[in-house]
Amino acid sequence: MEKIAVLGIGKLGICMALHLDQAGYAVLGVDLDPSYVDQVNQRSLASSEPGVEEALQEAKTLRATTDIRQLIQEDIDVLFILVATPSTPEGGYDHSQIERVTHGLIQLGPATRTRHLVIGCTTMPGYCDQLAEKMSPFNYTVSYNPEFIAQGRIMYDLVHPDQVLIGEANTKIGERLEKLYGQLCRNQPQVHRMDRKSAEITKLATNCFLTTKISFANSIGDLATKAGADPDKILAAIGSDSRIGTKYLNYGFGFGGPCFPRDNRALGVFAEETDYELLIGQATDEVNRRHLDFQLQQWLRQYAEEESIVFESVTYKPDSILLVESQQLALAVALARSGRKVVVRERKVIVEQLETQYPGLFQLEVRR
Repeated sequence: MEKIAVLGIGKLGICMALHLDQAGYAVLGVDLDPSYVDQVNQRSLASSEPGVEEALQEAKTLRATTDIRQLIQEDIDVLFILVATPSTPEGGYDHSQIERVTHGLIQLGPATRTRHLVIGCTTMPGYCDQLAEKMSPFNYTVSYNPEFIAQGRIMYDLVHPDQVLIGEANTKIGERLEKLYGQLCRNQPQVHRMDRKSAEITKLATNCFLTTKISFANSIGDLATKAGADPDKILAAIGSDSRIGTKYLNYGFGFGGPCFPRDNRALGVFAEETDYELLIGQATDEVNRRHLDFQLQQWLRQYAEEESIVFESVTYKPDSILLVESQQLALAVALARSGRKVVVRERKVIVEQLETQYPGLFQLEVRR
């Protein structure tokens, strides 16, 4: 049975590890938190991500450790790195957690046979080339293989991708990763193999196209609303054109969450570093901001001052528990700060977050 390691078994990493287990690999997960590692090994981990707890109960080979030396002891040569890459103040990505992991590998000394690092977290274009240069003297290759997933459906998305993106270190490891996804996926995704930097740009640009599509839909919807036309029928007609499609072409809230806004900004930062002005990314962000202002004015006109304005969800999308850059929440906050009575009916975990972040701003009700 082929062995694979997943370094970083947090929200995404644990899902990847579980699917590799299901695909027939012997999986070793590595993480810093001893308590978390124990929960994985004891199959007692509680997760808000659908499907994780059930898959963990059924896992056959997955083991977890805090000791990175175990990778060497077990002679594992494919290592997925799935740690967090938070945003920097400038809008790029912070690679420090990847650096900590790879520094730990360097401390173990040169590998006796070639080991392959597969970076699955989002990075700035050019970073993986720099990392490959640093790791090469220690007999490591570096490939870039980001996942296209959404919070609340990670387990599903990992095995039903539209595309598999591989920024390969060389043809041999590219073929090996393509074969791995052939075993992992339950659909027939398109596989795109290319150099690392091209893959890094592709990851950011894919999400930036989606934000552009959302902003386009909302700007046309705002125009239609102001003109007294029907935004939903207009967008349905536009989306029926096979060159355009209906996905992400609905009139509603602006884009938010942990991926779309960050990838849009990061691609803009990379463009600036490359001395290229990426106007479409700038326009997409500006439209998103203006759409929120338009919605605020619409809702203030729609509701009388004595009326309660009810939000059934304020997370960035209904099936998530994340509030990060939620346009729904931003609208609710703006309405409340304009003096309107805003009622938020949400799940208990969300209500508790709102009580802490916005004490006294909303009337909060726990939704069953």
